[in-house]
Amino acid sequence: MEFRELTNQEFINFIRNCPLKSIYQTPEYGFVMHNQNFDSILLGLVNDNIVKAAALILTRKEEGFKYAYAPRGFILNYEDFDLLKEFSIKIKDYLGKRGIMGIKINPLIVKSIYDFDNQIVTKNPKYDLIFETLKHNNYYHLGYNNFFEALKPRFEAIIDLNKPINELFKNVKKEYRTKIRSAIRNGIKVYKGDFNQLNYLYEFTKDKYTRDINYFKDCYGFYSKRNMIELYYTKLDTKLHLETIQKKLNYYEQQSNFFNISIINNKNKNNKKLINKKISTDRYLNQYKNELIKATNLLRQYPDGVITSCLLLVKQENEITILIDGYDKNFKKYNSKHLLIWQIIDIYKKQGFTKFNLGGMSNMTVDDKKYTGLDEFKLNFGAKMYEYAGDFELVTHKRNYNLYRNYVPLKNLIKSKLIK
Repeated sequence: MEFRELTNQEFINFIRNCPLKSIYQTPEYGFVMHNQNFDSILLGLVNDNIVKAAALILTRKEEGFKYAYAPRGFILNYEDFDLLKEFSIKIKDYLGKRGIMGIKINPLIVKSIYDFDNQIVTKNPKYDLIFETLKHNNYYHLGYNNFFEALKPRFEAIIDLNKPINELFKNVKKEYRTKIRSAIRNGIKVYKGDFNQLNYLYEFTKDKYTRDINYFKDCYGFYSKRNMIELYYTKLDTKLHLETIQKKLNYYEQQSNFFNISIINNKNKNNKKLINKKISTDRYLNQYKNELIKATNLLRQYPDGVITSCLLLVKQENEITILIDGYDKNFKKYNSKHLLIWQIIDIYKKQGFTKFNLGGMSNMTVDDKKYTGLDEFKLNFGAKMYEYAGDFELVTHKRNYNLYRNYVPLKNLIKSKLIK
């Protein structure tokens, strides 16, 4: 078989029918990363003009040494061990001849799938054999990381959309169903956006993403050329929100007056229950009086409404994947993001999509409070946790690799002495 560079169209045609693939294994992602100081190339193993395996390869210089990275690994059947062996030999030879010292991959090899209660629902029976085959082909496993130490998360939250919409809603945690309904009542609405809302998304996420605004713009620009990317946002309708608060205030005023009259009319009887209800009602009454002041100020400040959350997603055949999402912390209590995620599920389920990848998460089986909120948010929508094999490294130019490994500790040693 011939190992060569592929055209964009050859690559696209090949991955279109691959069951396991990622939005990070597309020519578009290569274009995006090119503007993040990576070089990119599409490589494939071809037999009689039929592509059998392929990879998007990103390369950059590390301390003067060239290193390669294949986002989400190679696109091939990892259970075809002869194909894996041949592809590994070819890519090692190809990169080695170009002085590239090694390549890191984090392949979509599922190890286990977990439910919300951290119970394994599916275990890959061939995982151990695939793992050993990779090691036999000189791949070094970099360990089972539990959090976000690697370039791509080892764990992802994925929703199976192959269910009736009412069942999908039922699978959402009850507390979240309540928040979704609350968001609607409070005047949160979901809109399909465009390039013009990217600045909002960037502002909402700049503290948790290392990429600059140009990364967001590049993602939108390159993925939109094949109609792969969509932006959605939520907006608080401040006029509707004020009307909602006013209605609630009116309701509790009526209830308070009712209990007042009832207590007076029953003054010679045991009014303990009525008094308790009156106290509870007045508590809500005072709450909504304060809410009315806030809602009035919001309408005055944002007469046309205010954007409260944003989301970028990429479509790939029958799958959708969240690329970036965020919300305005000043409006967290309105549960905008809860409604946004649910509306995405509803919209794309109706369009025939079967898989919704909510993105990376940490290992829920390891107790770490830092990511509990993030993990539970995603799983509460009925997602399952997919565990992958993690990162592997293949040395492609041994001399350069050894030089690099020796150089970096020496450089760090010199740097530490200079600091002292």
